[in-house]
Amino acid sequence: MKAQFIELIDGSPLKVPENLEDLLAHVRACRVCDAHLPLGPRPVLQAGATARILIVGQAPGAKVHASGVPWDDRSGERLRDWMGLDAAAFYDSTLVAILPMGFCYPGRAPSGDLPPRRECADLWLNGLLAKLPRIELTLLIGQYAQAHFLRDAGHASVTSTTRDWRTHLPGVIPLPHPSPRNVAWFKANSWFNDELLPVLRLSVRKVISA
Repeated sequence: MKAQFIELIDGSPLKVPENLEDLLAHVRACRVCDAHLPLGPRPVLQAGATARILIVGQAPGAKVHASGVPWDDRSGERLRDWMGLDAAAFYDSTLVAILPMGFCYPGRAPSGDLPPRRECADLWLNGLLAKLPRIELTLLIGQYAQAHFLRDAGHASVTSTTRDWRTHLPGVIPLPHPSPRNVAWFKANSWFNDELLPVLRLSVRKVISA
């Protein structure tokens, strides 16, 4: 089999490791965006070759950057409740892979955090996905994940894409970001709690118990 290479930002080639653990080590050692990250690089992600659920969000917040644990904040508490998973199952990399669109905290914007930097997806995402052959359910959380994965499926906005969740079943479920900043959205879109969350929990339960 012909060796695969990733072209780094400086144009130099990096041979893609044959196993996931070696690739994760390369990702966690990445310093490509060092000059642009206010708190420095600290890639935060989770993956195991047997994972059956993939969670794609945006980028770690400052609290997650500090702990190094994905979704280690109030948003993560709400996400785990949505999925019907306790922390032990959620952080079991043999079951759940967590690959945000940006692996490092990007810094603050006037409202919320800056968008995830594109270098992560450009450099690493396809290689990581190729080493997760058992994924059965992908959760696309927020605008950046949905725009990347559903750009050819008519994605226009988080609300419209999430409202159209039935179109993407059974393998993909789009979700809004579970941030406390989105409480007004949850209140304005009662169908999310009434219609989508029961399906999400059932889908997660089926995959985990398979």
